[in-house]
Amino acid sequence: MHKKLTIVLLFFASSVFAQKKPLNHSVYDSWESIGIKQLSANGQWAGYSIVKQEGDANLYLNSLSASTKITIPRGDLLKFTADAKFAAFLIKPLFAATRQEKIKKKKPEEMSKDTLGFVNLTTNAVTKVARVKSFKIPEDAGDFLAYQKEAVLDTSKNKDKKESSELVLRNLLTGVERTFKYVTDYEISKNGKQLIFTSPGSKKDNTAKAGVFVYNTEKGTVKTLVGIKGNFNGFVFDQDGEQVAFLGETSPEKTEVKDYGIYYNSLTLDTAQVLVDNEIDGLPAKWTVSGDGKLSFSKEGTKLFFGIAPLKKAKDTTLVDFENAKVDVWGYKDDYLQPMQLKNSDKELKRSYLSVIDIFSSDPKVIPLTDLKMPESSIVKEGDASFVLTSTDYGNRIQSQWTGARIRDYYLADVKTGARKKIITALDGDAFPSPAGNYILYFDKKTSLWSTYTVATGKVTVLNTDSKVKFADEDNDVPDDPSAYGVAGWTEEDKQVLIYDRYDIWSFTPDGKSAPKMITNGFGRQNKITFRYEKLDAEERFITRKDDIWLSAFNNDTKEYGFYRTHAGDSKNPELAVMAKFKYSNLVKAKGAERYIYDKGNYSTSPNVYVSTDLKTETKLSNTNPQQSAYNWGTSELVKWTTPKGYQSEGILYKPENFDPAKKYPMIVYFYEKLSEGLYNYIPPAPTPSRLNISYFVSNGYLVFAPDISYERGYPGKSAEEFINSGVEALKKNSWVDGTKIGIQGQSWGGYQVAYLITRTNMYAAAWAGAPVVNMTSAYGGIRWETGMNRQFQYEKTQSRIGATLWEKPELYIENSPLFSIPKVSTPVVIMSNDADGAVPWYQGIEMFTALKRLGKPAWLLNYNNEAHNLVLRQNRKDIQIREQQFFDYYLKGAKAPVWMTGGIPATEKGKTWGFELTDDKP
Repeated sequence: MHKKLTIVLLFFASSVFAQKKPLNHSVYDSWESIGIKQLSANGQWAGYSIVKQEGDANLYLNSLSASTKITIPRGDLLKFTADAKFAAFLIKPLFAATRQEKIKKKKPEEMSKDTLGFVNLTTNAVTKVARVKSFKIPEDAGDFLAYQKEAVLDTSKNKDKKESSELVLRNLLTGVERTFKYVTDYEISKNGKQLIFTSPGSKKDNTAKAGVFVYNTEKGTVKTLVGIKGNFNGFVFDQDGEQVAFLGETSPEKTEVKDYGIYYNSLTLDTAQVLVDNEIDGLPAKWTVSGDGKLSFSKEGTKLFFGIAPLKKAKDTTLVDFENAKVDVWGYKDDYLQPMQLKNSDKELKRSYLSVIDIFSSDPKVIPLTDLKMPESSIVKEGDASFVLTSTDYGNRIQSQWTGARIRDYYLADVKTGARKKIITALDGDAFPSPAGNYILYFDKKTSLWSTYTVATGKVTVLNTDSKVKFADEDNDVPDDPSAYGVAGWTEEDKQVLIYDRYDIWSFTPDGKSAPKMITNGFGRQNKITFRYEKLDAEERFITRKDDIWLSAFNNDTKEYGFYRTHAGDSKNPELAVMAKFKYSNLVKAKGAERYIYDKGNYSTSPNVYVSTDLKTETKLSNTNPQQSAYNWGTSELVKWTTPKGYQSEGILYKPENFDPAKKYPMIVYFYEKLSEGLYNYIPPAPTPSRLNISYFVSNGYLVFAPDISYERGYPGKSAEEFINSGVEALKKNSWVDGTKIGIQGQSWGGYQVAYLITRTNMYAAAWAGAPVVNMTSAYGGIRWETGMNRQFQYEKTQSRIGATLWEKPELYIENSPLFSIPKVSTPVVIMSNDADGAVPWYQGIEMFTALKRLGKPAWLLNYNNEAHNLVLRQNRKDIQIREQQFFDYYLKGAKAPVWMTGGIPATEKGKTWGFELTDDKP
């Protein structure tokens, strides 16, 4: 009987697998993922969205104290009120409707618009308001909701685009609304007591006045701050909502260079005063208030920080365009190459330079804190410190062309005088002010040392000088100094700073008077677990030593993730909450309650939303992708092997759900650098930017192997051979791997390694190289057009890992360039190389293809027109999935070849046919 039962169960299991279908390319659009996750302040309501790759999302509001669940089709941008009595959101138009409008080429103003929705969380009543542009809710208090409607579509010839944009302030408790017409911008104070807005007035409505107004929500009164027409924006309230400042200009509309000033108002003033104009003392000659700068009050409300900028030159309208040359002049003394200057020109034209004014001074004047040669700054102690931290890379910019680093000098700039004191010279690293402003903490990459500068005394203290533990990347394998692991934060009053090593968290006294200690007690290193502080409050300044803190945890051996608890003042083992074979998102905490919302998933389990009070027990809220159970999915497992040189390595092996060890499977090897940390990552079937669509191929009967690679300086190609080929050979020892049907796929750096490997071995039956570099000698001096940077740094200091200039080690550039060994290639290969690639010169793909074509090697090149390094447009992503599947199916499964591989697509047929039809012809 037992044997019969076993046979029946085995038959049943086999039939279940047989009934499951493989994924196809039609499944992508409906596949779901987690969007936003929020908790109300009291922790009684959870809000989250489930979004589709293409289609309509759903927003869900779950009561955590009752069984209530509210579904909002197409809901987005959720916000709870501070008292947790209401929730507001936008409702997006139907995807299908928007698609049709795009097909019909409707103008933006004719397109469907968002709808505002808000829910009374006591009665669960939902209210909707059509055609809403935006909404705002006070952060800290108040029962108000402000929302701005879309402008009414004007079909007349004389259009005033600023008209008919109503601002509505609603009391959510009473339902009473107050409407303000013709509003262009608005802001509400954190305490909900003040609503400021601006209007250009209306030519059609004499009662509609132009200017800036503030509405007192408690008194129900409107105060006119500015009574003339102009462009006013950048509204900002102080911490208590009692002061407001904003930018404004009243220049003639056609004036190109606007004359901005800063306006100020408080509860005791009837109208806004011009706090800063271009005649004020302290403003440098030929400088002006920047209309692109950001305003901010100090926390105490006594100072206002703002931006100034050199006076812009108006265009010379007398110049005749076709009579003047258009030329870029590259100069060897330029700080930055012309492409980088051009790429950043708009940003630089809008750059503002931090300045400050004492609002209540009897002798008000501008204090410039930065300038053209000292452009960077950090406000300290929320603006209440007597200084700001400024920095500059002036004088060190040219060398960034080949180092990729920003060498900076740091200064303290006095907020009362603007005087600067140099505190750090030529730092290759980063510096940060402590929250209370007592110290400047900085890391020097060249020495791997953390140091503090004491503001009061000028004393420099090296924190980890005697430590045997490394605080910079222990596995650094690029020819540059290792980067720091980072900082968790500071305890109250700057008493301690918490710094990461590879595994643990250390507590240092910034003055160096006490010995450092590990708040994780070395438990991380002992167990190969990496601990990192989980910041749960975005506005948090200090880590409280007595309160519990959460640590995210990653086990470097098992690749499991989880969370522990500890105290910043402890030096004992952290307390385990959970470690599991899942990938967790960051925790989101309710502001006023001990409740958390997060999502988790793994390769086999679609991520879902959970809530918990302790992470030991949890409540599941969502059920994403139930359709997955109908498909032959897969499993992921960690595999380990020893390379020929004796290195221990590991990688991920993905198998189909219906894997049968008695069968032989084709295998695709996908690689970049190190991927094993993603053992428990969920990989949805999706049209990718050019990476391997792992879940699709696994579902369709392929093994997929993702090996980790470590690199030897100067020999990235040989390093790829060492780790990838040996990992493949180790797996080929299994009878279920078909060693004659193995393909390789990589994108960008992975694409380079694909190109290199097929010049060194014939063990691969097919190869796919996305955006590869094949000739380091020609790529070395090129430009990364997305940033304008020169590519030299990449070879000398970072990913390409040569570690020398082209003229110092030309033999390494040649040895690591697949192009010089291209006659050895016998593996069929597809190359993706796009003409708008901003990272890798697309002519690299052309060099590879034309060489292979000349030699009669089977090769194809895909150039997605005007596409980036990684495909952006979804239609192109879908296209490449089909081609990749057809290519590997032909060479690894013996399927029929498509037309695009056998006969190509003539230019005359471009846009008419895509060549996906399968034929009996051979490539």
